[in-house]
Amino acid sequence: MTQRVELATVLDRLAVDGLITEYAVALDDGDWRAYRELFTPDARADYRSAGGIEGDVDQVADWLARSTGLLAVRQHLVVNRRVRFGVLEQDTGDTAHVQADYVSPLRFASPDGTPDPPHPAADTAPDLLCGGRYAFTLLRTEDGWRLREVVLHEKWRRTADGRPVPS
Repeated sequence: MTQRVELATVLDRLAVDGLITEYAVALDDGDWRAYRELFTPDARADYRSAGGIEGDVDQVADWLARSTGLLAVRQHLVVNRRVRFGVLEQDTGDTAHVQADYVSPLRFASPDGTPDPPHPAADTAPDLLCGGRYAFTLLRTEDGWRLREVVLHEKWRRTADGRPVPS
């Protein structure tokens, strides 16, 4: 591999990693506009393994906005990212597949929509903790790397006291 190819690969890996981070931040912040902008126009997302839906980005973003409205705190820690670049129309590196594990602590909102308890010194442990693996498919576009498909594979879910919760 030449130095130019190696540099291009490093830059692509950084861009792909940045896109996955932006995905997690958009989910955690409930920024559904930013979430939608991370995807190609024909993209699909599948959250069925966690009790969600599968559909196009607008359908899924609308569902996420409704379902995460019950959560005052959400955090997606996306780790162990394995990136594999593919080939599209004879050009190396136009697609990427990323496998990444996640852990997500969640805290339900109180009836008035605030974290319960609201005082910072109070117990702020998550009400629910879940984890699994994402499978991301990315496409290089004129606007940079974009998500073409996201599939969530939830592997486990626990309440704050350690009890398993069905998906």
